[in-house]
Amino acid sequence: MKKYICEVCGYIYDPEIGDADGGITPGIDFNDLPDHWVCPICSFNKDNFSVED
Repeated sequence: MKKYICEVCGYIYDPEIGDADGGITPGIDFNDLPDHWVCPICSFNKDNFSVED
């Protein structure tokens, strides 16, 4: 699974870690995150993320 980076603040979503504060358990692919999920740092939505190289 690929990591995604927030283009606003630089937060990296790593599917192996998930987002405990956002209720996302490890193993959830970025594309499977709920539509209401937002960056835990800057609160921007998934549209502001791109695949990390």
